[in-house]
Amino acid sequence: YTILSKVHSDRNVYPSAGVLFVHVLEREYFKGEFPPYPKPGEISNDPITFNTNLMGYPDRPGWLRYIQRTPYSDGVLYGSPTLENVGKPTIIEITAYNRRTFETARHNLIINIMSAEDFPLPYQAEFFIRNMNVEEMLASEVLGDFLGAVKNVWQPERLNAINITSALDRGGRVPLPINDMKEGVYVMVGADVPFSSCLREVENPQNQLRCSQEMEPLITCDKKFRTQFHIDWCKISLVDNTKQVSTFQEVIRGEGILPDGGEYKPPSDTLKSRDYYSDFLITLAVPSAVALVLFLILAYIMCCRREGVEKRNMQTPDIQLVHHSAIQKSTKELRDMSKNREIAWPLSTLPVFHPVTGEIVPPLHADAYDNTSMPLMQRQQ
Repeated sequence: YTILSKVHSDRNVYPSAGVLFVHVLEREYFKGEFPPYPKPGEISNDPITFNTNLMGYPDRPGWLRYIQRTPYSDGVLYGSPTLENVGKPTIIEITAYNRRTFETARHNLIINIMSAEDFPLPYQAEFFIRNMNVEEMLASEVLGDFLGAVKNVWQPERLNAINITSALDRGGRVPLPINDMKEGVYVMVGADVPFSSCLREVENPQNQLRCSQEMEPLITCDKKFRTQFHIDWCKISLVDNTKQVSTFQEVIRGEGILPDGGEYKPPSDTLKSRDYYSDFLITLAVPSAVALVLFLILAYIMCCRREGVEKRNMQTPDIQLVHHSAIQKSTKELRDMSKNREIAWPLSTLPVFHPVTGEIVPPLHADAYDNTSMPLMQRQQ
């Protein structure tokens, strides 16, 4: 069902097209590539990370993915080869980095993709497992248990794991670090027999209604998975390739001669002269003329239509003008009188020392001076 192999120097592997391929990069193997530097009697547990890329390119092929959770866990290459890569050796460069000593080690993995006789399998089902991460599902024991449960429900003659995809690659969110929550994983399997009645129960109107209301559908075979795998039955996808209508249109090949359409006349190399006077009038002259007229009208209203002080006085009654003049005269006299006052400033407003020399300034009045008898309004002289 899956191809498992341990990393070796220039290792050749032979996966099949359309079948899940898994390659484990074990840290224990690469530990021998780096000399141990710990004290005698201590076990070296250096953090090691891996970088994988197609030889001559900065990234991996499109069908190949890589995952490593922490520098203290093994790396995993996984994916589903396609028919386009059959017969073409794919060389993957694997570079291991020792994060303690900053040393590197490089190995090559040669992937020779073979064609499968039963590919593609006509009936394919994709399950979404909520309580698994992708690296946990790629383990041979866990994947074998899941395929065994599917085989008991489906009862096919041939069953293959086609592909495994993390929910994060499908637009899922990173789970919260509480209660050991998992990100989820999509597992696609293929078989050679039609879907069983248990898998078809997802298409029932009652279950479709429950899924639309965010409720768990009623699946009779869910208990066969529930002990180890929590499957979201609302996200299951069933594909029957035998019922898909081919959209391929047959191409009618001719003699290779184009029909006679007359003599070809290329466009002229010289450009015709064009008069831009009308464009100038429309874009510049007309808006400028309108703006000038508006400016003249506004200037006439603001400058030539002013009434003036004389016209205002002519239209005002005489008694009102006399009152206004008297008020202005009284206000002027009060202001002149306030300028001639000679009242000492209050002691609270005087500084206690000179701001420049720092000497203490004596009060303006003697201590025996009774300022309480000072009238509020002084007589004008």
